Amino acid sequence: MRSFVISMSLSLGVLVACGPSAARDDNASCPGVDTDSDVYNCGACGHVCSAGQLCVQGECSSDCDPGQTVECYEGAPQTEGVGPCRGGQRLCLPSGQWGPCLGQIVPAQEICGNGIDENCSGEADENLDRDGDGFTTCDGDCCDDGECSAPALVNPGAFDAAGNGLDDDCDGAIDNTQTVCDMDLPSRPATTVDYARAMDICNTTTESSRRWGVISASILKADGQPGAHADASSIRPNFGIGLPPQAGMSFTLLSSGHAAAPGQINPGHIDWEDSARNGVTSGFPADFIGAHGGTLPNAPGCPSPFGTQAQDPVMLSLRIRVPSNAKSFSFSSNFFSAEYPEYVCSPYNDFFVVLLDSTWNGTPANPTDKNLAFYRDQANMVYPVGINLAHGNTGLFTQCRNGTTGCLGEEGTISTCVSTAQLAGTGFDTPSSGYCDGDSLQGGGTGWLVTSGNVTPGEVITLRIAIWDTSDQNLDSVVILDNFQWSVEVSDPGTVIGGPPL
Repeated sequence: MRSFVISMSLSLGVLVACGPSAARDDNASCPGVDTDSDVYNCGACGHVCSAGQLCVQGECSSDCDPGQTVECYEGAPQTEGVGPCRGGQRLCLPSGQWGPCLGQIVPAQEICGNGIDENCSGEADENLDRDGDGFTTCDGDCCDDGECSAPALVNPGAFDAAGNGLDDDCDGAIDNTQTVCDMDLPSRPATTVDYARAMDICNTTTESSRRWGVISASILKADGQPGAHADASSIRPNFGIGLPPQAGMSFTLLSSGHAAAPGQINPGHIDWEDSARNGVTSGFPADFIGAHGGTLPNAPGCPSPFGTQAQDPVMLSLRIRVPSNAKSFSFSSNFFSAEYPEYVCSPYNDFFVVLLDSTWNGTPANPTDKNLAFYRDQANMVYPVGINLAHGNTGLFTQCRNGTTGCLGEEGTISTCVSTAQLAGTGFDTPSSGYCDGDSLQGGGTGWLVTSGNVTPGEVITLRIAIWDTSDQNLDSVVILDNFQWSVEVSDPGTVIGGPPL
């Protein structure tokens, strides 16, 4: 039981108030604990008072009499008095509030070979993995036993999860979740890893290291072979005038044309309707199309694409070691196409896929075809992310003008367009009277979406993100990739609407 030694300046009345109370429960779930005065079990077993508070008659309180002192210790209770760990004193300030705990020594990361028991485990220089997370104290595990409240989640292979009060990754800082690493990146990066940085994946690692991060990054064709056109990918600080990054200072663009809005250079913009026609072809991703019997999937009620080749394809392939405490990831995307509205629900849809290679075999399961860029509606109908989200009013195609769609495909209507603000300055906002409506623009977009998938902690995954023209090289599309995040919770794999208000 934690005990608080109160200075002689305390009145007898306060001493009585802080003692055991017969009126409280018998503490059957934590026998021997005084829930009237124990800051770790104040009023109830497991109810911990905040730093700087005392437990008075079963209530956490920061009020005190100026000059009053109490003993204090903010490490795990079982480590006090072990090795160098010792308590300190807390002084009541003139404001009537408790000051910091001064003079205490709490558990720290073990430094092997110096004969000191820094983590206050009772043994100096032990090279053990008491928490079973695969990292020993000499591997740099800063919380292998009593140094923090969740030892199994804390080690050098973890990512720093937001708001849990832990130094998850043992870098010496608590809750430093995201480091901005995409400042001043050139549109044509010096290294392909910069495409990952523009998506806010800041860590890099190696095949042999157990620390998480990007192992390698490649720009490829849709079939995984080299040869994608250099103008099909870029890094940008903005796209048009109404679309800043979701996180950091930049994002990655992939396009079946040129990855640029009007006015941007390296590469420069080519009109989306005139089409870049980069002259590159490839096979489709073999595992993806194989899972669909050799035919590209399409939205319910829409015809299959023509041909057996991906036109103007580009793929960003990332090999990533997953943090030891991560069970899922997510990132933001925003898809635009000049095929809207005339070619909605036609064989000419540009394809966008997010293929995940992972050993995850839990629940919820990742898609059997590996593609996370899909939306499942309430009727359990599956829509690949693209302009066919505008077919059937899914609600995920929002940056556009409402009206008739599919005049050169399966004709329909859309009423889920809410704005064209994110089209401003992209070239997709250029007036272009088409077959469907007299006030049509050059294209439309989904608005910000969030794609997520599940992973096995510590594994190496491959994430393949690709876009290509189908059936011909006309009418280009582009997708923005940004705001990659890990999570300690499992996800519901797939794509949903997300991001700031439209």
